Amino acid sequence: MTKADLVKEISGETGIIRKDVAIVVDALLQTIKEKMKTGNHIEIRHFGTFKLKARKPRTGRNPKTNATVPVPERVVPTFKFSREFKMDIVDNVKPNQLED
Repeated sequence: MTKADLVKEISGETGIIRKDVAIVVDALLQTIKEKMKTGNHIEIRHFGTFKLKARKPRTGRNPKTNATVPVPERVVPTFKFSREFKMDIVDNVKPNQLED
């Protein structure tokens, strides 16, 4: 599903025109990004949490040359689904319903 598909789906369910739904979806995504840039985490109850995690420095390997390379410490954005979200999905989706 793309963002355009999401906008179309929400528009159909709410009766709000696609242009207005697209503005709200874009604003939501932009706000999440901006808040994470300042180090905040965003928790959406019964859905999940966007957080930043620090990764320790480590030694990696270049698969082409097999040479070891240092991987510096870095901060990465993560998302963790809520327990309620996961349980709802597990209870309602069967393996043969998955798309490739």
